[in-house]
Amino acid sequence: MTITPTTVTRAAGAAAATAGLLFIGVQIGHPHLDATTITTTEVVVRNTLKVVMAVLALAGITGMYVSQVRRNGLLGLVGYAVLSVGYLFIMCTALIAGYLLPAIADTNPGFVNDIVAVSKGDTPTGDVGLFATVVRIQDIGYLAGGLVFGIALFRARVLARWATLLLAVGGVVTIALAVMPDAFYRLLAFPNGIAMIGLGYSLWRTARKTTVPEPTTTPAVTAGAE
Repeated sequence: MTITPTTVTRAAGAAAATAGLLFIGVQIGHPHLDATTITTTEVVVRNTLKVVMAVLALAGITGMYVSQVRRNGLLGLVGYAVLSVGYLFIMCTALIAGYLLPAIADTNPGFVNDIVAVSKGDTPTGDVGLFATVVRIQDIGYLAGGLVFGIALFRARVLARWATLLLAVGGVVTIALAVMPDAFYRLLAFPNGIAMIGLGYSLWRTARKTTVPEPTTTPAVTAGAE
C-alpha cells in the first residue's frame, strides 16, 4: 500500500472517530471507583481502553491540525498544543488507575481512595503529592484546549461546523456536570466523544474528496502524423 497524505489524513480521521466511540463506551455502566473496585478486571480493561482512546485522539487531532495547517493558523496551533497536553495527561492518569493503583490497593487503600477522589474533583483526606497538580493540568488542557481548538476549526470552515462547535462548548458542559453526582460525572465524556466522532468522519470524508486523480496517459503524437 502506498502511503500518501490522503491515506494518513483518512487514518487520522478514523482514529479520531474511534477515540470518540471509546471515550463514550468506557463510561457506559462504569462502576463506582474505590480501593475495592479498582482492582477488578473490568476497571483495568476500561482504563486500558482509555489509554488507547487518548493515543487515538492525539493522532486524530494531529491530523485535523496538520491537514489544514494554514487555515488553522496560530489559534489552531495553540489549541492543538493545549489539547494534546490534556490527552497526554489523560493517558498518564489512565495508566496510573489501570496498573499502579490496583497494585497498592490492598496495602494502602486510603491513598488509593484519595487518588480516586482527586480525579473526580473531590477533596482528598490525605496527601496525594503531585497527582493533584497532574489532574489540574489535565483538566485545563482538556477544557481550554477543546475550546480554543474547536474555535480554530470552526473558523477554518473545513470540517463539520456542528462538531467544531460541540468540541468548543463541550468544556462548558463538562464544568457544569463536574459538580454533579457520580452518575452524571460519567457524562463528561459525551460532548467531547460525539464531537470527535463527527470531526473524525468529517476529516475522513474531506480527505476522500480531495484525493487527486491519477493523471491519464495520452499516446504520444508522432511528428508528421495526419
